Amino acid sequence: MSSIKRSVQVMELLARKSPLGVRAVATQLGLPLGSVHRLLLDLEEEGITERTTAGEWELSFRLLELTGLQLERIELPRLARPYAEKIAHDTGETVNLNALSGRHGVCIDKVRGNERMQLDMRIGSRGPMHCGGAGKAMLAYMSPEEQAKVFELPLTALTPKTITNLDDLKAELVRIRARGYSIDDQEVVLGVYCVSVPILDRNGHPAGSMSITGPSIKKPGPEIEPKVAMLNEACGAVSRRIGYLGAWPLLTPISQVA
Repeated sequence: MSSIKRSVQVMELLARKSPLGVRAVATQLGLPLGSVHRLLLDLEEEGITERTTAGEWELSFRLLELTGLQLERIELPRLARPYAEKIAHDTGETVNLNALSGRHGVCIDKVRGNERMQLDMRIGSRGPMHCGGAGKAMLAYMSPEEQAKVFELPLTALTPKTITNLDDLKAELVRIRARGYSIDDQEVVLGVYCVSVPILDRNGHPAGSMSITGPSIKKPGPEIEPKVAMLNEACGAVSRRIGYLGAWPLLTPISQVA
């Protein structure tokens, strides 16, 4: 039996009957005492299990945290879809909904507009965080530790417009946080532009982002503000629904950006 399967069995047992001692876990699962003890220690190191004051074992709240993150990802399309449909109708451009998955963004829903030229992301497709409006919108609001993991990846050029210099990327993230939205100036596909706003969870971390994508030129300034207002209405409402309680829109003076 693999260690992964044994770990799942231990977690399932503790979910039903904890707290339990090592011997009780081993007896009920029919596993060697030493193997169970090592598994519990490994799970404790990862924050999955913890010991009571009596020395028995139970599940920690780490699994609830992970489950909550997964539920948020499942919930996002349902919550965002009415806003995405309205924005696509009003702008004629495609609205993409992305979720954060490790060091990448994943397209989890989209509503196509009626413009001829679109960035047609397949649902389930992964994209880099260093380019494109959706990825940079999430990256800008990740913690410094999470950003550092993304910075370890190659800044691959998809077009001549892609940011491939780390210092330039960091400077762009400061600008994104200062204005509350990101811009894709043909970084993924030449001729296609994007504006995106993040969706934040109850901890203020990016759960996803929503973007308006199409052939119309998008750059910071008064002309983009109507689209930003649409995204802020949508992303602010969805963020509230998944527990975010902070200020909205997301505007951080550059002097306060780490």
